[in-house]
Amino acid sequence: MFVKSRWFVALVAGFGLSAGAALAEPAVPAFYQSVMKMKPEGRLGQIIKKEKVETPIPGAQAWRIAYISSDLNDKRTISTGLIVAPKGKAPAGGRPIISWSHGTTGNAQNCGPSQVSNPARSLNQYFLPNGNSWTDYGLPSLEQFIKDGYVVVGTDYQGLGGGGRHQYAVAKTNGRDAINAARAAGSIKELGTNKKTVMIGWSQGAGSTLGASQGDYIAQKGTAYDGLNVVGFVAMSVPDLAMYAPAKLDEAGAAKMVSDFATAWSVDSFAFAHMSMNLWGTQAAFPDKLKLSDIFTDEGAKLLDEIYFNKCVHVATDTINFNYGNNYKAMLRPQPQNALAWAQAIVAGSVDNTVKPIAPVLILYGNKDTTLPPVMGEFYRNKVCPLGGNVARIQLPGDQNHFTTPPQSPPYYLPWIKDRLAGKTPGNGCAAENVLN
Repeated sequence: MFVKSRWFVALVAGFGLSAGAALAEPAVPAFYQSVMKMKPEGRLGQIIKKEKVETPIPGAQAWRIAYISSDLNDKRTISTGLIVAPKGKAPAGGRPIISWSHGTTGNAQNCGPSQVSNPARSLNQYFLPNGNSWTDYGLPSLEQFIKDGYVVVGTDYQGLGGGGRHQYAVAKTNGRDAINAARAAGSIKELGTNKKTVMIGWSQGAGSTLGASQGDYIAQKGTAYDGLNVVGFVAMSVPDLAMYAPAKLDEAGAAKMVSDFATAWSVDSFAFAHMSMNLWGTQAAFPDKLKLSDIFTDEGAKLLDEIYFNKCVHVATDTINFNYGNNYKAMLRPQPQNALAWAQAIVAGSVDNTVKPIAPVLILYGNKDTTLPPVMGEFYRNKVCPLGGNVARIQLPGDQNHFTTPPQSPPYYLPWIKDRLAGKTPGNGCAAENVLN
């Protein structure tokens, strides 16, 4: 039974909430408070605010940044993030750029990884024993990347400190944030970057990385740093929500797709939180076409709205548990409404597996990943390889789950990245599984 706390009763009674309601934002550091008051005006990748931060990485320097980006509908946004770069003069030929896309942290303004007290560190994960924060933060293989002479930038994504609603798991929007983060890093002349760029991401960030793999947006002119030469994409634990789409996306097919998606992601409250965050983010991307109450009950939509405007993923999950216990599925309508529009929006925001990526792709996954099952990466590879894409797919050794995938992946992606930046021609990643170039 759903136990309504006095807090929840007061919430429902006191707020006339809707999916687009303007609620009080959670407290964020002063840097982000000032950014949230700024207008998203300028060239794509243009840095509009920068703040030096400390880093324990030897020979490195770091900054928080806010920069101009845009979403999948070409609406200008502000994203925040983090740059870490080697100190000193760049070598002849310049420094390559590594653009990192992080995994799920939440939907609220205070969920950006660059907001933690000391963000310019190697990747630190909440669920792992050495995790020392309420969230995932940091940049993967950071010390090695700096030793190798790379400039590393990590986007927070729009809506996680830069104002506006976060389009969680909308891969094409998140991917544009990662592209513009690379442009932002390149625009700082004293860092001495060259145009060679590798995109790397995990979980939500793997969607972002593959969402950035089509060429038109990268090729735009008049940005803060034109001419990015993206030479590779590394995706750890791939999400491909388009796999839920039926061959014929009509009303009946759409209703089944949306129901299947909601059911598949409701096995526990943690999965339910991710699913509802995803739909919340999709509605943020298409506010004129979708309402959260199309899929959730009016009561459920109000509660989810309040949660995601104010709380990051782990606290959000706890709040769902507190208010609904094992009956969290009661927030779902028996049948979704406006299903065709929702199905079309989910597909529109997902990784595009109908277009050949502009550079080779390396997918890394664990056989025990139940958060983003390996079948998603397999589905993407099977769709893209016949289009001429070069997609290597490697199962990590041992029994690896979603959260052990990032720390187990560096022995595979570090040499692969080095080869791509050196201009070496990769082998045919589509020829066989578990064969690295």
